[in-house]
Amino acid sequence: MKKLLSSLVLAGLLVAGAGCGSKPSAEELKQLEDLKNEVTSIERDISARESEKTSLVKSIADKDTQLAQCAKDKDAVEKAIKGSQ
Repeated sequence: MKKLLSSLVLAGLLVAGAGCGSKPSAEELKQLEDLKNEVTSIERDISARESEKTSLVKSIADKDTQLAQCAKDKDAVEKAIKGSQ
């Protein structure tokens, strides 16, 4: 994320550094547009991965709950077996 911000700042400096009052060249505008597209793409990727992470964390919590219930059930069965002997 810091790299992206640095790239945008650098692109801005390139455009601004072209000289006071002068217009950015077509190449500079293309570079800036390419950087903007890259940032947008990476931000979408980050968002998708954060959603995936949230889903995985929830899945892990569900599995932990099931595991805890299995342990309780196992203990109950073991106690029942010992009590019937």
